[in-house]
Amino acid sequence: MPANDDAPTNGRRKTRKERTKRANGQGSIYQRADGMWVGAAYVLMPDGTTKRRPVYGKTEEIVRGKLTELQANSDQGIPADATGWTVGRFLLAWLDGTVKPNRQPNTYVAYEKAVRIYLVPGLGKKRLNKLTAAEVRQFIRRLESTCLCCERGRDAARPAGERRCCAVGRCCERRPSKRQVQVVHAVLRNALQAAVREELIRRNVAKLVQVSTPRYGIDRGLTVGQAHMLLDAAAGDRLYALLVLALFLGMRRGELLGLQWSDIDEERQTLTIRHTLQRVGGELRLLPPKTDDSERTLPLLGLVADALTEHRKLQDAERETAGTRWVNTGHVFTTKIGTPIEPDNLRRFWMPLRRAAGLDSVVFHGLRHTCVTLLLDLGVPPHIVRDIAGHSAIEVTMTIYAHASMGEKRRALGKLDGHLTNPRP
Repeated sequence: MPANDDAPTNGRRKTRKERTKRANGQGSIYQRADGMWVGAAYVLMPDGTTKRRPVYGKTEEIVRGKLTELQANSDQGIPADATGWTVGRFLLAWLDGTVKPNRQPNTYVAYEKAVRIYLVPGLGKKRLNKLTAAEVRQFIRRLESTCLCCERGRDAARPAGERRCCAVGRCCERRPSKRQVQVVHAVLRNALQAAVREELIRRNVAKLVQVSTPRYGIDRGLTVGQAHMLLDAAAGDRLYALLVLALFLGMRRGELLGLQWSDIDEERQTLTIRHTLQRVGGELRLLPPKTDDSERTLPLLGLVADALTEHRKLQDAERETAGTRWVNTGHVFTTKIGTPIEPDNLRRFWMPLRRAAGLDSVVFHGLRHTCVTLLLDLGVPPHIVRDIAGHSAIEVTMTIYAHASMGEKRRALGKLDGHLTNPRP
């Protein structure tokens, strides 16, 4: 006798019948021959289309719950997780579609390096929507403890007589710095946050992982006496005005080399920092300043104004000497034929100068630190110092640059000593 289609004796036939009676778009649930339950429904995908997505479970209730959640999210405009994306695939798409068009070129270069060298080899094959905080944490710990030379086989690639590390059994233990680990983690965190905004994943697991924070020493810059020695040593140099602007206005290297005569308003006696000169992708490029706060207008007065006036005369003389070889770029600080100065070549000016002043341990950026710390020592309000230096936040001004001199400490403790040791009233 043939079985009744409505009878429960044949589970497969019953589930098929139930599936056919469901409303369009409601989804279907059935049990496979191996006992696994399967559900499927059309849901919203990250690219805006709708596709039939299967879900699996050991019981009908589990599958029904998964299917209900998928459909509820779809009804609210939340797409299903991008199960086809790997971390590596998403990182490359994020770099190309988000970072490259919206961030500074040098930022893109730094992010691309972190993705290519660290993140893709370490996490690239993981499913984006399956990545866990534990996996990120293990990756960070492995990054902190792995010798880069051994990891990349650098020593093995050297000629036999020059091998000195893992290839000969003596690991050099060249590990990434705390700062490098922090950058890699930050790049991953920013990328996953973009995936959350695009609703490809539900949460940013990188935010759950802490990394060691590098300790930055307080940069005290030069003393007033050292600054005088440096100015004396630079007197007569063709880039004397560049040193004056770095010391008196706290301008960054790229800001100095990107400064143009059109940025100087002689009538109002002001200087506006609008550009920074950087080498990106093998070419020198004028880019916007480091942050929005880095674009700033400063007054020209005293030695700064005088130094720029003399520098313009010097450049006019160099233009006359160069003749047809002169390249009119509009830059304030140029080579002797008018072309922009390569940022890395600035050391040819700085190295002999600091040696002549007896300041061999001072880096060029120390001039910026000197400007900030001397202004604070003179009692200039921190928010004014921040605006002069172009810091993005006053915390940068006070935490990294500010310090109390020994004289200030002595005066402060002297006041306390007098207050506590004077006869009681």
